[in-house]
Amino acid sequence: MILRELKSFLQQRRQASLKEIATYFDTDEQSVAGMLDFWLRKGQLRRLPNTSGCAGSCSCSHKDDSDLYQWNPQLGGIAIDLPESSPRQPDNS
Repeated sequence: MILRELKSFLQQRRQASLKEIATYFDTDEQSVAGMLDFWLRKGQLRRLPNTSGCAGSCSCSHKDDSDLYQWNPQLGGIAIDLPESSPRQPDNS
């Protein structure tokens, strides 16, 4: 998963929990959180209180109490410079 893929996912979904994002990209929540922090610092993403589910008042197995993240639609069209990942050049020495 790269920043552009995460951005595209969040723009399409508008909001998702940390757990949903990690599951979608088949990676751990800690890795996702680091990438989400990039977009939070840029002001393109905001963290929301998670009010979904049963708030622990039942024994349902689908409860997701991880943080929710929402793409900021007001900034969705603004171009943000992403760090370029340049391919490694072979060492010819």
